[in-house]
Amino acid sequence: MAWVWIVIAVQFVLGCLEAWRPARLEWRQLAPEKWRNVGIAVVIYFGTGVVALLYDTHFTPLLTSLRTELGANLWPQRWPLITQVLLLFVLVELIWYWLHRLEHRFSAIWRVSGHGAHHSFKHLGAINFATNHPLELVWIAFPSALVGVLLGAGPAIGGAVVLATVQASIVHSNLQLNSRVIGWFFTTNQYHIRHHSQVLAESNTNYGCSTIVWDRVFGTFASGPTLETGTGPTEPSTWQKLWMPVREPVDTSIAP
Repeated sequence: MAWVWIVIAVQFVLGCLEAWRPARLEWRQLAPEKWRNVGIAVVIYFGTGVVALLYDTHFTPLLTSLRTELGANLWPQRWPLITQVLLLFVLVELIWYWLHRLEHRFSAIWRVSGHGAHHSFKHLGAINFATNHPLELVWIAFPSALVGVLLGAGPAIGGAVVLATVQASIVHSNLQLNSRVIGWFFTTNQYHIRHHSQVLAESNTNYGCSTIVWDRVFGTFASGPTLETGTGPTEPSTWQKLWMPVREPVDTSIAP
């Protein structure tokens, strides 16, 4: 519940700022569009609970047993909690970087994960941190489950999830928040909006949703203005987004 209230608070603050001083006036999400996206986010929230239950039931016991058999007690439990959270955050982001890059490299993974649905929005805002296809929840939750449970991170998992969620909200926001200092390590919304570009070469950069450091390490970092986002010149309907793993819109231009 702490996570839920933090998300609500962050979305409220960012939403007010977007209404007051949006970076792009044309991206202001009017009530019907905003409530549609909130509805998608609510569905994704409950879907996340289902995925978490499946991981706890089937995946967590397997990893816990493997950790016990290997005698792998590698997690620095005595470190300050904030240090543990940052370490876990970086490790999880490393795995997500490569999973995300695979989504953009192979058509089969792009389709089966439903990642195109997340890229199909023409007007980005903080709420778009949660406008994913339900199929992608299994993909998104995997890094935290793998690293957190296999290493026995404990309470640090919750902190890393909160940090990643807040960051994901910020990087999708329609605000002028880019900072070269902060942007050396954390992803800024200018960097992530470039990843949402309708231009394929621009979209295939900046795979780190919360931290940009792995893009800098592996040579996929890029900066610069983004003229237009989306998978093509038009935005699919909600129904079309749901069916994107099966049938891509005819004007899709960034799918691998």
